[in-house]
Parts: sequence; C-alpha cells; structure tokens
Amino acid sequence: MLGLKYANARHLVAPFAERIVAQVLTDGRPPVDVVTWAPTSAARVRSRGYDQAELLARAVARRLGVPCRRLLRRRSRGAQTGRSRGERLGAVRFSARRVHWRAHVLVVDDVLTTGATLQAAIDALRGAGAHLATGVAAAATPRRPDPAGQRR
Repeated sequence: MLGLKYANARHLVAPFAERIVAQVLTDGRPPVDVVTWAPTSAARVRSRGYDQAELLARAVARRLGVPCRRLLRRRSRGAQTGRSRGERLGAVRFSARRVHWRAHVLVVDDVLTTGATLQAAIDALRGAGAHLATGVAAAATPRRPDPAGQRR
C-alpha cells in the first residue's frame, strides 16, 4: 500500500482490487449496486496526481460488473495521517450525493486505521438515501498502543 500511496506504484491496484472483490463476494451480504470511494484530501490528490482510493474503487467496480460513481465529497481539511486515534475520530466529514434508489453502496478506502473515515462515508451515504452502505479497505494498520494508553 505504501508503494501505491507514495511511489505511484499503480500496478498494485489490481491485486488489491482482487482481494477486496474476493472478500465482498464471500461475506454473505446482498449484491453491490454501485461502488464509490472515500476521497482523499484535495491537497493529497494534487501532490500525488491521483486518489488511490478512487483507483481501487474503479478496479473493484469493473471486477464486480457494477458502476463506479463519485458519491462523496470530503468536507474536512487535512489528512488523517499522523493523527492520534482521538484526533481521527470525528475529524473526517463527507457530504453525499442523493442516492435515489434502494441501493447497496460499496465504499472503498485504501487503509483502515480507526474506521473513522469509512464510518463518516457510510453515515453520509445513509443520510443521502442509500439502503445499505458497506465499507471495505485494501489494508489495515496494525493495532498499537496509543501514547495516552489507549489501544489504536
């Protein structure tokens, strides 16, 4: 994931997408109607030239045979990278385009740390009318002690 995020290793999108699809197809949930992504900050997109979560979402949608749509807009500023667990929780906010059908929306993110980003995305989509919103991430950070003594 570090290569995809920081070294433009876009060839890694395919294997990550395959793993996500394998999980989605075996988890017993209803079929996915549309795929979207948890967008990264505009500053990150400018510096990298792409949004890695969008690349992953588009690859996942292709493999599932469903559309990929930009349904979320990031309303918070700044990256989650480097923030403590407490700072991450509630720091990310999204607004969602209205979902006019009883859709199952799959939200793709690159890395799961606290779950705050995916939860904010899911909450925004449900508020916009999604029947079901499911979050998936291509990778997860290992749990480690927080300096304040809480588990991350």
